[in-house]
This record gives sequence, structure tokens and C-alpha cells, in this order.
Amino acid sequence: MIVIDPARNPQQYYDFAAQHDADIVGVIETHPHADFVSSHLDIHQTTGATIYTSKLTGAEYPHESFDDGDVVRLNDIELKAINTPGHSPDSICILVEDEAGREQALFTGDTLFVGDVGRPDLREDVGNITAKKEELARQMYHSTRDKLMKLPHSIVVYPAHGPGSLCGKNISPDLQSTIGREIRENYALQLMSEFEFVDKIIADQPFIPKYFGSDVELNKKGAPGYSASLERVVKVTDSPVLEKNALVIDTRPNHEFLKGHKPGAINLQDGERFETWLGSIVSPNEKFYLVGDSEDSLDRIIEKAAKIGYERNIIAAIASPVYPEWPIREFNLPRFKTNPEKYTVVDVRNPKETEGGLMFEGALVIPLPELRERVSEIPDDKPIVVHCAAGYRSAAAASIIAAEITSVPVLDLSEAVLEIGAPPKR
Repeated sequence: MIVIDPARNPQQYYDFAAQHDADIVGVIETHPHADFVSSHLDIHQTTGATIYTSKLTGAEYPHESFDDGDVVRLNDIELKAINTPGHSPDSICILVEDEAGREQALFTGDTLFVGDVGRPDLREDVGNITAKKEELARQMYHSTRDKLMKLPHSIVVYPAHGPGSLCGKNISPDLQSTIGREIRENYALQLMSEFEFVDKIIADQPFIPKYFGSDVELNKKGAPGYSASLERVVKVTDSPVLEKNALVIDTRPNHEFLKGHKPGAINLQDGERFETWLGSIVSPNEKFYLVGDSEDSLDRIIEKAAKIGYERNIIAAIASPVYPEWPIREFNLPRFKTNPEKYTVVDVRNPKETEGGLMFEGALVIPLPELRERVSEIPDDKPIVVHCAAGYRSAAAASIIAAEITSVPVLDLSEAVLEIGAPPKR
């Protein structure tokens, strides 16, 4: 068995191999990933499996190069490398041929997704080889036209990501496709000039989380073992004295956070994309305390942090702490709707969401990933109302603002019920 682009926790691959009485003999990395930490080195150290990756990666872990013309034989199939720069300068795809030489499947990494291609703007400053996004977009044009689109239309396409990944902007919910379907339906594979392609691919890409560059470098080196790294996280179940000025990430539900929390804490609730928002708000070199509402939930959150390598940043993980209760004041929603000019409204949605217009005229637009660095732009002469689209981001944003601005109320419009700006009563 060979594993391609493995996630941080390798146990699922060991379990699958055991179920099928298989040995893991190889790991293939299609490129150094930006959006998650891979377990390729961990699997190699545990099983002895050979790691294959492009020589352009500059890998610092034991490996064999895997580039155009290279073949790995696995029982009765062959895996062939195809260099496909575009998402990164060192991207490869893996073409699978059966014993009769028929091309059956293509593992495309982040080069070709269902409905999209990989974004070209993540390797301008990191990695063994850097390149401007325009140059990588041009390379993507030729990788798709000169190589992938010339393959048989029946070949099944298996990309590294489905929807939700920030490595593309238009990824379909489908987890597999065919070359023929992508040629028909993928906007990036339609007839257009190289110039048109570059403009189209560069435009409207999502934000780049703070951790992306760090994960590229970590994957190039090889991450520490998953289980051992989790075991090193310090866990406490009381309310310890924290290091002065240390960052606190409180993952409890917002209604629990509002009842009482460490002054200055950020309410980043446990959710489906927790690790993405953690790595968007917190820099990869920042240490922090992690707070959860139970030991079980805390274990789950630590595992999510480990997906992006942030388990190493946790000073201590604190389960079910007891904090003094904070005063609660009702958000007078009718008054706000009647006199919105008496409030400073902060819209923390992303640029793509706000380009069609604002919900409140005159709102100050600061996307959540930029908020900690831009709080000083928010005036403190009026109560502050924060909103996003669904409430998750505004809860985090309101806590970030309230930690810095204490002279006026900071209100979360998405919840529309509570104030969190006042200090706790002693």
C-alpha cells in the first residue's frame, strides 16, 4: 500500500492497512502543503516506508525523487510522476496504470480539483523554490493544457482536497471526477488564452491564513511524530495562574464565554473549521493557552490544532476553568436599528463577501484575519457593533475588540443579546 498526501494523524492509514492485511511501503507527497501538516515523515519513521517527492521540493527528510519519467511499481500497477507546476513550483501528479498499461487514475494533489485548479499565490515567499503568482499561473496554464488535458477523458481524477480548502476558490463538493468531466465543466480548463487564464486564476482568491507559509516549511522538513507531539501538550483541569500577557484561545460556546472568561481571551469556538481560523488569527510563532469546556472537547481541539502544527504553540490546555461572572447587559436591537449612526459598526466578513455592498452604510470593514493588527483603526467614541454573516466570526471579533477597547460597549450583532465590553465585577 502507498499513501498519497497523508493527513497529520497517520493512525487511519495504519488501521486501513491492517484491515486489508497490507504493508505501507511508500508515501508520496505531491508538494509541500500549505494548509495542513502531513505525516509523511511520521509514517516513514514508523513503518520504514519510502517517501517519494519531486527533487524540486528540496526535502530535508529521507526520500527518493519522483519526477517526470520516474515510476514506482506497486504489485500489478505502476505509478508514474508528472511534473505539474502551477499551484507550486514543485507540484506533481501521479498517473496510475494497470498491468495492461491502461491509464486508469490520476492523483492530482492541489494541481487540479473538481471544478477548479490550485491557487498560484502561496509560494511567492516560502519553499525551496519561490515564484511570483503570475509566473505560477502561467505554469499552471501549460501544466493543464500540455499535460493533464491530453490524457484520456476516462481517467478518474482524485484531488487532495474537497470543498472548504483555501487552496482553491471554486472547489466542488464532489471528491472525484474524470478528465473528461473537468474539460467540459471546470471553468479553468475552458478555451482561453494564457493571458486570460492568468487574470482569471489570480482574481478573487481567498485570504491566505497566517500559518500557510510556516506549514510549507514544516512539510519540507518533516513534522514531528503526531502521537508524541500530542503527548507533550500540558493539560490542567483547574484555573492556573497564567503567564502575564499570554494569549488565551477560549473555545467554549459563546454563551458560556460571555458568562465569564479570562480578560483579553479570544472566543474562537470549536467548530468545523476551527484550525483554519486559529491559524488565521494566531501567528505560527505565537504561544497561547487553550481553553475548553471539558477534557474530551479539549482533546478534540488539540487534535484540530495539530492538523496545522499548532499543538507545539500550546503553553497549556485548560479544561472547565472557573471564572468570575461578567455583567450582562441586553443589546437594545430596536434602538440600534432606529439609530445606527450612534454606533460604530464593524463588518468582519471577507472582501469577496463585502464587494457586493455592505449591510450597514458606513460600516468599517476589517476582515477577521486582519483584525488583531487593525483594532487601532476602530474609534472608541461610540458603542461598537460587530457582525459577520452567521455569528461565528463576529463572536471571535467582538472578543478581540473588547480586549483592546474597554471604554465603550462592544456588541455582537449576530447574537444580538449580550454586551462583553465591561470588566468583570470583583
